[in-house]
Amino acid sequence: MFVLVCVQLLGLLHGITSIQGAKLDQLQIVDGLLKKDYDRRATPTNHLNNATTVYCELYIRSFGSISPATMDYEVDLYLRQKWQDERLKHSEITEALDLNDPNLVKAIWKPEVYFPNAKHAEFQYVTVPNVLVRINPDGEILYMLRLKLTFSCMMDLSKFPLDSQVCTMEVASFSKTIEELSLEWKTMNPVIMGKGLRMPQFEIVKIAASDCQESFQIGNYSCLVAEFHLSRSVGFHLVQSYLPTILIVVISWVSFWMDVDSVPGRTTLGVTTLLAVSSQSSGIQSGLPQVSYVKAIDVWMGTCTAFVFCALLEFTFVNYMWRKQPVEVFDKKKSPEAVNGKAVDQSPEEPDSAVAVTVKKCARADDSMLGCEPRTTHNMCAGSETLPKNKIRARRIDELSRFCFPLTFAVFNLFYWSYYLS
Repeated sequence: MFVLVCVQLLGLLHGITSIQGAKLDQLQIVDGLLKKDYDRRATPTNHLNNATTVYCELYIRSFGSISPATMDYEVDLYLRQKWQDERLKHSEITEALDLNDPNLVKAIWKPEVYFPNAKHAEFQYVTVPNVLVRINPDGEILYMLRLKLTFSCMMDLSKFPLDSQVCTMEVASFSKTIEELSLEWKTMNPVIMGKGLRMPQFEIVKIAASDCQESFQIGNYSCLVAEFHLSRSVGFHLVQSYLPTILIVVISWVSFWMDVDSVPGRTTLGVTTLLAVSSQSSGIQSGLPQVSYVKAIDVWMGTCTAFVFCALLEFTFVNYMWRKQPVEVFDKKKSPEAVNGKAVDQSPEEPDSAVAVTVKKCARADDSMLGCEPRTTHNMCAGSETLPKNKIRARRIDELSRFCFPLTFAVFNLFYWSYYLS
């Protein structure tokens, strides 16, 4: 039994040794091919006067949040490129060789591509250089590397924060024109998003991969572009921007139910709500670029500020109407009658108010039952009917504002959300 086990172990070790020896032999074959008539400066199809076709694929590992202030976003991705190089084809290479040798990467021909709309790029070195070269037996080369890139994304913020954006990733040839190098997307799923990948403020609606062409004075270059159609998630802005401003506007309407004589209370409420909505607007604008056009959030904050300001103006007008003296009081201020050619001095006491005059008239009517008709006496002496017309108008303005302000704000919301969500 022991002898049988030893024989099996020896056979397994011999098989492993033979496999390692075969791989070592194949690597030596690759080294020999690179040293023999291999020019890494020439494209694989240079001798055929044809353009070398390189198939590209992007695997998005992480997709950072898009910043509206700087109009860019960060991506951690794998760039995979495949092409056919007959110079590395050999009959004795029987399996794919995966190599992470920087010297080998420098020794073979690679597509000289770059990212035209990238603002910053980093190559990953932890814990080893994140690069892989796979040489297949038929001469097909897979070149994969991991990059951390910051792409620019020119956004239209006219509907912010109810907007949708299209951000792009461009891959183009740097030194080889379309006569030497042709870039094409992989046939199936050229752009793959990592499993469970989510963005904090956007949802990826669609990914479209297409071709483009970079034209310069020195020639035309092959180019690929991946378009990410993004829709902004409005939940954050509903909680942080829209709901607080709605509450501030509604609180400003409380003054319509307060007494007109409550000058300190209504003034404090109006000024406080106006400062609150202004502070809310300033906080939102601090995180946005200074664009020359009007954004949706500007329309919202401007309208809310206008509603709060109009509520404060309404109290100012109502308070003025309430304090305005009625016309009857000014009619009493006439020049004293002359007695025997001499003017009689008027009493230095202040003239009675309209309410006091009415009470006095009613008192005299009770004593003499003259000068006031019974119907007039009843109407004038009732508590609510003794107010002058200007004060009645002031209260009616408050009552009308309780209905008009909420109705107007509701109509504005109807038009606002239907327009910007369409």
